[in-house]
Order: sequence, then C-alpha cells, then structure tokens
Amino acid sequence: MRYIITGTPGAGKTTILRGLAARGHVTVEEAATAVIAAEQARGDSEPWTRPAFIAKVADLQRRRQEQADAGPGGVAVRFFDRSPVCTHALATYVGHPVPSALTTEIERLAREGVYDRHVFFVRNLGFCEPTDARRITFEESLEFERLHEETYRAFGYHLIDLPAGPPDERVALVEETASRLAAGTGCPACP
Repeated sequence: MRYIITGTPGAGKTTILRGLAARGHVTVEEAATAVIAAEQARGDSEPWTRPAFIAKVADLQRRRQEQADAGPGGVAVRFFDRSPVCTHALATYVGHPVPSALTTEIERLAREGVYDRHVFFVRNLGFCEPTDARRITFEESLEFERLHEETYRAFGYHLIDLPAGPPDERVALVEETASRLAAGTGCPACP
C-alpha cells in the first residue's frame, strides 16, 4: 500500500514522515523541495516561477515512487510526502499550465491504482514559517491548503484529516489508520 501525506506548506508533513521513518516505515520525501534545492544550487533563486518546474517535480515524483517500489521486498506500506496530484494543485496555484506529462502521470496513477484512495491531509498549525524553499505567508498557505483539498477531491480521493496536534499523536494516527486500511478493517478516521 502506498499512502500520500499532504497538506499546506509548514503543516508538519516532514515531521510526520520522519516520525514514521523512525518507527521503521518506508517514507519518500517531497520532490518539489528537492527540485527547488537543486535549482537554487545552480543559481536559480525562484525555480517555481518557471513553467518547466512543474514537469521536473512530476518526473522526480514518479522516479521516487518507482525507486520505493523497487526497494526492500516484503514492505507492505510506504508513505509519500505529496504526489503528482499536489503538483497539479501547485501548477494551478502558481498559474502555470499543467504539462501533458503531469496529466498522463495522474491518469496512470488512477489506472494502475498506484496510491491508496485515502489520503492523509495534514491540517495547518496556525502559522507558516518561511524557508528558502517555502516563501509563502500563512494567509497564502490557507489558500494553498484549500486548493489542495479541492484538487484531491476532484480526482476522487478521500481525505483523512490530521488535525493540528503533537507530532507523536499525528504519527500514531497515521500508523493506526494505515494499518486498519491495509488490513481491510475500515478507516477509524473516516465518517
């Protein structure tokens, strides 16, 4: 099973992924942050302002998903920090056209059932601290959160809310819910 963890920038996704990794789960880091860091190292301080950025992120997401699948055998559950659906929301948010490669990738995800249709949606913490890769105000992050939620629902995903709270409680909720979903015993966080 492959589960997506998404939400607004600064909501705590990376902290949750690190907590899951510390508990022995396979996790895959966010691609956009890696693309931004690589482009900034080449001298482009704002790579997200260029339309080619979207295709680069989508390409890295696919490669990372394939690498995770080729990893250790017997690993039943993998957690991904964002997905190509997030990249679609990002393209919309920054006003870039959605490249055909991203549309094709999202279609592949649906056709092949790559990710579980339940997505862990990490709610904002009430603030957003800027970084070199995250230059967004808290107010802007709320709009980005809304857009992500709409985009995932439009593509037919069911969102499992992870409310603000201590990281260990959020990690435990993800772990428990994913375990129940994988076992086919239902979603304790779903209505």
